Amino acid sequence: MADTVLYEVSDGLATITLNRPEAMNALNIETKVALREAVTAAGADSSVRAVLLTAAGDRAFCVGQDLKEHIGLLAEGAGQVMSTVREHYNPIARALTEMPKPVVAGVNGVAAGAGFGFALAADYRVVADTAAFNTSFAGVALTADSGISWTLPRVVGPGRAADLLLFPRNIKAQEAYELGIASRLVPAAELSAEAEKVARALAEGPTVAYAAIKESVAYGFSHSFAETLEKEDELQTRAGASEDHTIAVQAFVNKEKPKYLGR
Repeated sequence: MADTVLYEVSDGLATITLNRPEAMNALNIETKVALREAVTAAGADSSVRAVLLTAAGDRAFCVGQDLKEHIGLLAEGAGQVMSTVREHYNPIARALTEMPKPVVAGVNGVAAGAGFGFALAADYRVVADTAAFNTSFAGVALTADSGISWTLPRVVGPGRAADLLLFPRNIKAQEAYELGIASRLVPAAELSAEAEKVARALAEGPTVAYAAIKESVAYGFSHSFAETLEKEDELQTRAGASEDHTIAVQAFVNKEKPKYLGR
């Protein structure tokens, strides 16, 4: 894995760090490949119970596509350069949204374009009060990618999503919190510690239940109420059969703090 993306697993938490602070963590090919490998590895590793996606530096979480590299690739043909959506962005976004474990994004600065998309693909966003979000795509005559046409309307509603996509602008941290883009807003100096705290709490929690919650919410967006009730029944049966559920009930009766096993 390239050093443009750092990957570490500790006590059930996989921390993935975009590591190009000098380029505002822009996504060149090397970084996209490394990020795809990292999120895929985290999703497949049974010892990983939660994921923290964050970035080095204090200016940017990720400003999206590296346009300096992009303009050179355009000279070789638009079809070749735009294959990055299929080869990189789609697998990354799917791995983040579909892995059966919670993903926390620690957004330390600007999240634009695909950077915004990957932040939205996380289940929970801890955001520095100095951060900002920008869809960016229309500003360079492109349409949405990295899953943002699916995630953004579900967070802010279709009307507001259309406004933010058609007229890109910086969404400052406080507005992002009011719109529901930021799950938790913290002082910039506390971002790293708070994001890790949230992610570690999830890693120590009932991860079978978290996986079911994640699957249930995604299912409900595209299915009828009756179908969703059936899915809830299926998932609750699975969660109820988990060791974690038994541990939780016993701890509640004994007035103890449960120690979950993640199974």
